[in-house]
Amino acid sequence: MTDTVIVVENITPQVGVTFSSDQGPQGGQGTTGPTGPTGATGATGSTGATGSTGSTGTTGATGSTGATGDTGPTGSTGATGSTGATGATGSTGSTGATGPTGATGSQGSTGPTGATGATGSQGATGATGSTGPTGATGATGSTGATGSTGSTGATGSTGATGATGSTGATGATGDTGPTGPTGATGTTGATGATGSTGATGITGPTGPTGATGDTGATGATGATSTVAGPTGPTGATGATGATGATGAASTVTGPTGPTGPTGATGDTGATGANGATGPTGPTGATGTNGATGATGPTGPTGATGAGADAIPVSLLLGGM
Repeated sequence: MTDTVIVVENITPQVGVTFSSDQGPQGGQGTTGPTGPTGATGATGSTGATGSTGSTGTTGATGSTGATGDTGPTGSTGATGSTGATGATGSTGSTGATGPTGATGSQGSTGPTGATGATGSQGATGATGSTGPTGATGATGSTGATGSTGSTGATGSTGATGATGSTGATGATGDTGPTGPTGATGTTGATGATGSTGATGITGPTGPTGATGDTGATGATGATSTVAGPTGPTGATGATGATGATGAASTVTGPTGPTGPTGATGDTGATGANGATGPTGPTGATGTNGATGATGPTGPTGATGAGADAIPVSLLLGGM
């Protein structure tokens, strides 16, 4: 007779196992009974606590500086350079009839620009606007997966522009505006002392003498007239004598004409672009997994297939 080995893999304490002594020959393998219905799935464990909110991202770069305050008044114009030396006066000829006034001479070159004033200190930066509200926390995804990050809250409105700092010293003088119209010609300076008369030029040849008219009869002497008779025609002007030596330069400077109006101020430059947004804060830690739900009850064991010579084994369970 073939030995039969029975292996008990698991048994409850204080449970007896009795083997029958009238063991017949072992029958063939019985058909497997139908699988019992699957037990109901245990209730899902409660959702783990939501992970702590990530730290707030760094504040974005401060918005562009407000428009520059009005430019301070233009510094006073530098002193006009000294007038160039007056050319030497030619020798005085005989005074002819006064000719038309000559065109006003070109304006003397502008004197050097005064030293540039120091640049004023920049006004204080306006206060940073309050941080926008933190976006709502995204819904927690399936177990373990990090929930989607909530949308970033709207950026807070830019704080009011700080009060304009006190006007600094006048900045560097901009390029000189177009030259204003020439001011009215100043009053003519006092005539410089007349230079010493140059040597008399060579006398030009005497014009031809006019023909002598017939002598009229001498009339009676009339009363002396008190009205000056008309001046006779001027004789032809003799050739101009050689120019005399140059007289000494005048030492009296003529008055400077008034300064032309200041050119219009250039347009203010365009406002700079906003600074880049600061980086997003780190994602909050993942919440812990919820507790595992209780295991559902085991379905009933299927009936044992009928065996011709099944080993009669009775398990004596407590309380049965």
